[in-house]
Amino acid sequence: MRFLFKLVVTAAIFAFVLPKIPGIDFHGSFWAALLLAFVFGIILRLVDIVAMAISAMLTIGSLGLALLILIPLWLVGFWLLPVVSLKLLAHFLPRYLTIAGWTPALWGGLLMLFTGILTTNFSKLLSKK
Repeated sequence: MRFLFKLVVTAAIFAFVLPKIPGIDFHGSFWAALLLAFVFGIILRLVDIVAMAISAMLTIGSLGLALLILIPLWLVGFWLLPVVSLKLLAHFLPRYLTIAGWTPALWGGLLMLFTGILTTNFSKLLSKK
């Protein structure tokens, strides 16, 4: 149930909110937005796994010294993962979503980050009752 809630809210963001950002265009119906939301979730998970794998390799390769750099980078740059995922989504599905640069992707990624945080917390509240 929580998955469907997050999927529908993310699709609504793709269909109605992201096109309000200058430089982001959505082409399609709400079904296309559902497809984008599903593929965005997959790409976001893959980007997260790749980032963790690179961090693990750097940490192991430097015998832990890379953590002195990686921990501040993760604390400051965790919000870049949705930005990269959104840009990759626009690259793989240009028929439905186009992004004209990194600045609109930055604003869209921040919006997607906050949407993910809010829907996760809200769906947890709904499941407790």
